[in-house]
Amino acid sequence: MDLGRSLIEIAIISAIFYYLLLSLRGTRGAGILKGLIFIAFLAYLIMLMTTNFFQLFTIHYILKKWFFLGLVFALVVIFQPELRRSLLRLGQSRLLNPFFFAKSEVITEVIEAVMKLSKEKTGALIALEREINLKSYIEGGIPLNSHISSELLQTIFYPGSALHDGAVIIREDRVMAAGCLFPLTDNPEIAKSVGTRHRAGIGITEESDALVVIVSEETGNISLGVKGELTRNLDKESLENILEGLYLKEEKVIPKKETAAKAGGTT
Repeated sequence: MDLGRSLIEIAIISAIFYYLLLSLRGTRGAGILKGLIFIAFLAYLIMLMTTNFFQLFTIHYILKKWFFLGLVFALVVIFQPELRRSLLRLGQSRLLNPFFFAKSEVITEVIEAVMKLSKEKTGALIALEREINLKSYIEGGIPLNSHISSELLQTIFYPGSALHDGAVIIREDRVMAAGCLFPLTDNPEIAKSVGTRHRAGIGITEESDALVVIVSEETGNISLGVKGELTRNLDKESLENILEGLYLKEEKVIPKKETAAKAGGTT
C-alpha cells in the first residue's frame, strides 16, 4: 500500500516538473530556472551546515521547514509571465473540452472570414458539416484537410483562386475540401432571382443537416441556410447568435428574418 502511494506521489511530482520544464523550454526563463535551482540548492546546504555547526537550532529548524516553501513562492513571482502563458495554453487546450473548443474556434474563424469577404463583396459558400456526413461532396472537391483559419478561407475565395467558385466544407475544425459542387434546389417556391450560389446553398441543406453560410458577390450580403430555408441580410451579431444556437448548442428553430422564397437574391 505504501509503495503504491509513493509511486503515485512520484508520478505526480514528475508530471508537474515535466510540464513546468516543458513550458519553459526555449524561453529566457529556462536558463534562469537552472541557475536559480543550482544557487538555491548550494545556499541551502551551506546554511544548513553553518547553522548546525554553530548550533543555531531555531534558524536551522526554520530553514528545514520553510526554505522550500519560500523557494516556491520566489519561483511564482519570478516566473509569473511564463506561468500565465502556460495557464492560458492549458485553458485553450483541447484536453479540457475538445468538442466545444473545436466548434467555438470554427465559428470565430468563419465569422471573421465572412465579414471580410462581405466587406470586399467577394462571393463565398461555406458548409459546416454536422451529423450527416458530406463525404461524397468532399470527394468531389479538392481535398485540403487543413486546420481552419480565417486567412485560409479568404485565400480560397479570392477571385483569382481556382477554387473560389466552389464551396468549402468544414468538418469539426478542419477545412476538408474546397471547390466542392452542391446540388441546386428545385424548390418552385424559391424566387427566380435567387442566384446559383444561393441555390446551391439551399440545395445541400435540403439533403443534409449542414449549415451553409453564403456571401453574395454582388451585394456583399450574408445569408445562412439550414433545412432548405435561407435567412438573409445577416450582420455579424445575428450570424454569430444563429451559429452558436445551431452549431454549438442543441438545435433551435432558425429565425425566419427573410427567406429566399419570399425575397429575391443574387449569386
